Amino acid sequence: MTKPLAGITILDLTHVLAGPFCSMTLADLGARVIKVERPGSGDDTRAFPPFSKGKSAYFAAINHGKKSIALDLKSDTDRAVFERLLPHADVILENYRPGVMERLGYGWEDLHAMYPRLIYGAVSGFGHTGPDAKRPAYDMVVQGRGGVMSITGEKGREPVRVGASIGDIVAGMYLSQGVLAALMDRERNGKGRKVDVAMLDAQLAILEHAIAITSVTGTPPVPTGARHPSIAPFETFHASDGLFVIAAGNDVLFEKLCVALNLPLSDDPRFATNPARVENTRLLKRLIEAVTLDKTRAYWIARLGAAGIPSGPIQDVAQVMRDPQIVARNMVVDVLDRNGRPAFKAAGNPIKMSGLGDPTVRPAAPDLDGDRGEILRWLEGKG
Repeated sequence: MTKPLAGITILDLTHVLAGPFCSMTLADLGARVIKVERPGSGDDTRAFPPFSKGKSAYFAAINHGKKSIALDLKSDTDRAVFERLLPHADVILENYRPGVMERLGYGWEDLHAMYPRLIYGAVSGFGHTGPDAKRPAYDMVVQGRGGVMSITGEKGREPVRVGASIGDIVAGMYLSQGVLAALMDRERNGKGRKVDVAMLDAQLAILEHAIAITSVTGTPPVPTGARHPSIAPFETFHASDGLFVIAAGNDVLFEKLCVALNLPLSDDPRFATNPARVENTRLLKRLIEAVTLDKTRAYWIARLGAAGIPSGPIQDVAQVMRDPQIVARNMVVDVLDRNGRPAFKAAGNPIKMSGLGDPTVRPAAPDLDGDRGEILRWLEGKG
């Protein structure tokens, strides 16, 4: 079974998370990813804990299955190797601050003139245009500036970042989408494109309800904890042994919920429509919890599930990794070491395709410069 991106070669100059997340996605889909790293230290995440046998689990989780070559692009010798790679690449990825690649002589205009089919993917904090294009950024900077932190957390408390690094990860997702679109476009016109993704832009792109609320009311939303600001009931509720989630996202589901809880609320004008429920959400929560507090979370999740009402537990990551549904879909995989033995765990590929295998293991993450010989032999075979 041939993977969709088999035969596609990516030169990946990115480091840390946004760019490597993109190249990981493309590698899972079959692309050959050659990771070009700094000599001596390599990707910053090689030094991120936790470690096992001296190797970073963080690095392995994002860089499995890639090949590594260490090149100093200011060194004439290493530039010569890099320039031998360029004619054979379909995509180049970079996450330097705008202007760095241009100073090295490898910016979009330079490379496009020499290799018109090459796709140039760039991810940065603020993109390659605009007054702040050259400002530095990390995940937390764009979560804060992009509005995500303003709606995350509990009302009246200090803002908090989302627990996952969505500033990086969402940008990496958009970069992979852009690269795939550019590859498809190249099949039609034979030319590569520059794909410019800003982490800040990507944060704005995921604020669907917040933008809608602000544009109509003129008042930006504030943190609402676990509660959705535009749908009710759509939050956490207390059972006798802790919290669980109910998400009754429309009137039909709310009526089913009322039946399952034996609560005669669906015809009450305070709760008969979603706008009314949102307006009276605090009262609605108290009425629901007056019932749910009598039984356990497991009882209510089973009862509501049988009635077709979306509900579920709040699991920690260890519980998620053991979840039968997660396990059944190969969403926790083993990353092997160089000897083919399981060394780390990583998230599986959420993109499931018909006719395509979904292995439960991933090849090893590369040692720094560990694939130089293989890459040079591959180049020799290319002539």
